[in-house]
Amino acid sequence: MVSLHLHRVSFVFTIVTLSISFPLYTHSFDFTEATVDSIQEAFRNRSLNSVQLVQHYLSMIRKLNPRLRAVIEVNPDALTLAAQADLDRERNQSNRNRLHGIPILVKDNIGTADKLNTTAGSFALLGSVVSRDSGVVKKLREAGAVILGKASDVWFPYSFSNQIKP
Repeated sequence: MVSLHLHRVSFVFTIVTLSISFPLYTHSFDFTEATVDSIQEAFRNRSLNSVQLVQHYLSMIRKLNPRLRAVIEVNPDALTLAAQADLDRERNQSNRNRLHGIPILVKDNIGTADKLNTTAGSFALLGSVVSRDSGVVKKLREAGAVILGKASDVWFPYSFSNQIKP
């Protein structure tokens, strides 16, 4: 039990250290024109890290989402996942995927096995947490992506058609 507590304290210390070791907003990185390749290049030259990137996008969500309503829910573990990606990057420079440490939003009808709801845009499914990741989320996580949250969705975004013709 003490070992687990020390591990958690050590991990929190690492998050704080990584957050402090880089300025929050670098003038050399243009977030508005960011691509996966430009973000990975900024990671390589240490002008940006995953924690900073997630902090930036969380800030933008807080600022713009009240009007846009594009993000239904933010992953409460996003900063922890970003810090883990930064730590992985520090430990192993060569064996990473292009999506490693990149924050991603997934549609609300795509299942994620974490603390996020999967409601398909319906209040009737509020509190619905799935037991495993969907196939696409599993592949995103394996590629190192940070699930930032759930994007809004129209209510049950499935089409139905009547095959019976009068």
